[in-house]
Amino acid sequence: MPEKDLETSGGRDISSLGFDSNGILRLEWARGVVIDAPNAQHAMDRVNEVCGGRPTPLLIDMATTESVSRAARAVFAKRCDASAIALLGSSAVDRVLANFFLGVNAAPVPTRFFTNNAEALRWLASQGHDRA
Repeated sequence: MPEKDLETSGGRDISSLGFDSNGILRLEWARGVVIDAPNAQHAMDRVNEVCGGRPTPLLIDMATTESVSRAARAVFAKRCDASAIALLGSSAVDRVLANFFLGVNAAPVPTRFFTNNAEALRWLASQGHDRA
């Protein structure tokens, strides 16, 4: 079960972070968050801390994210312990944010956008990485 209340001093960035029953690390951003560089770095640091240096598939739920700054996108373009990243959104705005990120920044690992949780999980599993 994901941990709750992983907030920065700004107070409202990560809603939850933890492993699901399939060993997928899930990061959920808080509703309406504006992701800036400090929020992005905090999330990357937490992912690395939880993974402990072990390559791990990561699902990022960005369905309620308001925006992602240019500086945050630069942070997300850096290598972390994620072995593959599925970006999960629910709207055309989410798709635009994800496609802008993927088009402008070279993702350090395989990264795709999904609007369906089950499809995102299948894709992560197909990347050949598991936690066990």
